[in-house]
Amino acid sequence: MEYKYSTINEVNHFEFGEAVVGDIKLTERMFHLVLDNVKICPENSCNRDIRMMRTNELLFKISDAEIISLVEEGYNEYDADGNLKHTYPDEEVEKAKYDEVAQVLLEGTIYELTLQSGVYTFIIDGTNDRTYALKVTGSGDTQEWNRFLEV
Repeated sequence: MEYKYSTINEVNHFEFGEAVVGDIKLTERMFHLVLDNVKICPENSCNRDIRMMRTNELLFKISDAEIISLVEEGYNEYDADGNLKHTYPDEEVEKAKYDEVAQVLLEGTIYELTLQSGVYTFIIDGTNDRTYALKVTGSGDTQEWNRFLEV
């Protein structure tokens, strides 16, 4: 598919909080997401407006991707009186289960996406009421989309 707009290594010129995952591919050396409700910052090289815009169906790719870790985040369980009943620890997801977890992340909401020292960290609320931390390293990122929408 051809896209009208494309940026390279501008992940910091988008806001991904509250973006919804429409598609996800987690394979060896290939990583991509299709996201809805992504905000495009005024400093983005393709944003000719001076205000925050948004888009749907944004394709986010990481080149030469390698998944460092996929963690199902732990949580605490409380009774009706607010007393701690049980603590569930973080659990590392095995590579064999990546496809299974990818299905849970579809239609999930991104809480946060950060890039630090070449590592992309995605915090995603899955559709199973669990939160996942996905860490991916790569040689760069691209974002492609077709339309600017009002926020």
